[in-house]
Amino acid sequence: MGEKYALTVNEAADYTGIGRNSLRKLINANKIPVIRIGNKILIRRTVLEELLRVNEGKDIKDMDRTIAVQ
Repeated sequence: MGEKYALTVNEAADYTGIGRNSLRKLINANKIPVIRIGNKILIRRTVLEELLRVNEGKDIKDMDRTIAVQ
């Protein structure tokens, strides 16, 4: 089996270096789309990579200035 297509919040935190709480805030602010399966939240790798790309040089904790991705 190759790389996972989608990651849990914990896996996404490890993958990006963004903290779990910050990722949850981004999700709640509708800055990144997620897949919900019951209580489980999955985030596509491509979404995480795009989030980092479009917000390079910005403080993503500043939700008003963070660019949302689709």
